[in-house]
Amino acid sequence: MAQHQTSRPAQLPTVPISCGAILLDGQGKLLIVKPTYKSGWSIPGGSMESDGESPWQACQREVREEVGLAVRRGRLVVVDTRPHEGRQMGLRFLFHCGTVAPADAARIRIDRHEIGEYRFAPLTEALELLRPAISRRVAVGMQARSCVYLEDGRRNPAVIG
Repeated sequence: MAQHQTSRPAQLPTVPISCGAILLDGQGKLLIVKPTYKSGWSIPGGSMESDGESPWQACQREVREEVGLAVRRGRLVVVDTRPHEGRQMGLRFLFHCGTVAPADAARIRIDRHEIGEYRFAPLTEALELLRPAISRRVAVGMQARSCVYLEDGRRNPAVIG
């Protein structure tokens, strides 16, 4: 009979989670933002709060805070694992939130503390401007018909879908 050893409970990981939104204009151009606190271009989105907020709620909140848009519907297109600062693994959720109506696009208001500028860019140009990991994630998300699992923006051949 095997003896049961008493051990310390396993320490659960604290995983940083961020959520982003694909938002397009009527011509299929992607909304991109230039954060003031890091280099390069990104998409609207940011970190999920640890107060019980879900990834979808974080996406909605971040889009509202950064560009003043209320997203009401979205389709989860990518879940990506990505090393975070200090090489800690993080999770990235990407939602395709559809097309922004022209009247709503005209009302975009950026949070100047977080966002220096924004624009709708043709997809090819946007993918070149976005930081590499985000670019890979968005490229997959634009083509996805269902949720795709990525590791650092790349498909894992062992994972179907």
